[in-house]
Amino acid sequence: MALDLQGKNKPTMKKLFLCFTFLLGGLAVQAQEMRDLDQINEDNSWLKLGVNLGVPVGDVSNISSLALGLDVAAQFMRTDNYGLGVATGYTNYFKKSDIGEGTGLTDGFGAVPLGLMFRYYPQPSGLFVGTDVGYTFLTGANSADGGAYIRPQIGYHNYDWNIFGYYNQVFRGDPGIDIQSVGVAVTYNIRFK
Repeated sequence: MALDLQGKNKPTMKKLFLCFTFLLGGLAVQAQEMRDLDQINEDNSWLKLGVNLGVPVGDVSNISSLALGLDVAAQFMRTDNYGLGVATGYTNYFKKSDIGEGTGLTDGFGAVPLGLMFRYYPQPSGLFVGTDVGYTFLTGANSADGGAYIRPQIGYHNYDWNIFGYYNQVFRGDPGIDIQSVGVAVTYNIRFK
């Protein structure tokens, strides 16, 4: 049984999306030496693999009680502080239990993002900020359309690990409801050779 994600489209995080995009754009134009793609090595490029755990918020919290997923991204450090890449993964939104249906965690829906990632690392280890932007495809949601997404993040990083909090929103067209969640994620950096 697939979930019905039909509902009213509400004005939401569009201002946050614009502000965050301008912030990252401003950080990108700092006067730093830019690397070209032919300079990729294990010190400036890696594959990020990880897991995320979130809590649905907004209208989708009436449908789902938990979001659990896998993150995959490839990142290239364009400068010493600024990283670019592509991000994807899969997140399952578990259905809330209904009276008489036991746990109710068998008929959720899934989200498969495909986007660009932007990261700003002020220091080689410590605080970082970033966002993923792109399109999310939905699975198991009564053929519901996906939509554009944004996933701002703030967290801690070192040579091998990233631990961060995030807000994720999928902007869906009328008559769909936006899919929103907040959560935490951990990724491990696998170096390119």
